[in-house]
Amino acid sequence: MAQVITKEESDGRSYVRRAMKELAELGLAETNGKVGKHQIWNLTVAGQKALAEGNELPLRPKAGTGAKAVRAGLGPHGVAVTDMILAYTDTVLSGDRECLTDWQVEVNHAIRQTGLSFNTDAVLAVPTKTSEVRLFELDNGTMSQARLAREVWDYERYAGHRVWEGARGTNGRTFPFWQRHRYTRSERFPLLYVVLAGKEEHLLDNRRQALTADVKGITVAVWVNTLPRLQRGEPWYEIA
Repeated sequence: MAQVITKEESDGRSYVRRAMKELAELGLAETNGKVGKHQIWNLTVAGQKALAEGNELPLRPKAGTGAKAVRAGLGPHGVAVTDMILAYTDTVLSGDRECLTDWQVEVNHAIRQTGLSFNTDAVLAVPTKTSEVRLFELDNGTMSQARLAREVWDYERYAGHRVWEGARGTNGRTFPFWQRHRYTRSERFPLLYVVLAGKEEHLLDNRRQALTADVKGITVAVWVNTLPRLQRGEPWYEIA
């Protein structure tokens, strides 16, 4: 937290500690053990209620993070998404915490003409010359394998939709919707990374194998890993 909210080359840990102590004095936060020398802080029930009612977070009824999601019991999913972002930053991006500013969560992808609409758990915009984008779906073990497969297939439907552009009375041309209206600087449709969490590791491997079979023949690039493997820096599985 200190690295994210404070300026470069400054130590914000004391600032964060003071803020957490002030929240504790108000009964909104409490400590719950330590990791090494660092205390673990949690919101109290009163703190969660204050956050949900404070109107400081955007209202996203369909989102897996945010105030309404906490009230709906989706907090573990938001925590798992955060763990995924940190693990990917620390292992794949070699600990480059500057890339934390290039993540967005709960990014809606919709095509009004077809009625297709879904939220991507996290999107990473890598600051390269081609403005590379990577899409991330986090399954916390709470959905069926069939539903997980349908969510992955939604990306193919999104990637395959084309729009016609041209002056009236001319032949015109068609363009991929995503390239014209969403990721205008990307040369290819972004890679989709699926991260499996929330279960024992051998069960996550079973879900990975099932997903591999369920998306056979899909025409977008899909890579899969489990959260424990990602945290250990182990390779991804390319399944499509």
